[in-house]
Amino acid sequence: MIGLIGIKIGMSRIFKKNGFSIPITIIKVEPNFITQIKNIKTDGYNAIQITTGKKKKYNKSEKGHYYKKGIKPGICLFEFKINKKKILNLNNKIDLNIFIKKKNLDITGISKGKGFAGTIKRWHFNSQDNTHGNSLSHRAPGSIGQNQTPGRVFKGKKMSGHLGNKKITIQNLKIIKIDIKKNLLFVKGSIPGSKNNIIIIKSSIKNRK
Repeated sequence: MIGLIGIKIGMSRIFKKNGFSIPITIIKVEPNFITQIKNIKTDGYNAIQITTGKKKKYNKSEKGHYYKKGIKPGICLFEFKINKKKILNLNNKIDLNIFIKKKNLDITGISKGKGFAGTIKRWHFNSQDNTHGNSLSHRAPGSIGQNQTPGRVFKGKKMSGHLGNKKITIQNLKIIKIDIKKNLLFVKGSIPGSKNNIIIIKSSIKNRK
């Protein structure tokens, strides 16, 4: 499944004829270029590596990877697995035209980092009593285990820690509009991350009923 690399511009809204407003996210999708083609013989799987945009500062290894194939360094590199039947060449351009016939998309991005957070904010725990003898444990998580058996805290226990800054995928986002000339994609609803965040756009793997 081939996807695209885009940049989140921000959110806005549009109005229908009946007066209802629809929240939308605007995504800038510059033309993507194929930087590497992987196959089962050499890499163990079939995939393409793509990039987009222009990178001002880059190291020698990045420069060699791009210039070896005659491509200008981009802002990032991502891989998409493909079928054997698809015939693609290096430096081929991929743009928003691949989504013209699509209705829904899956979008992946890094969520906003919120820093260290307690269990109430991070996991939506209920707070404890404000009165009735409770003086120090209003926002405490409570018990985190049993006793001598098992004598440990189970892995994955919901506790305080770093909130956000994780890869998140939102599925079945409806396409509102595609502007090929301005390289803009408009989708219904919100997507992960802040403004100017790099995101990955793929066609939806689930059919909305």
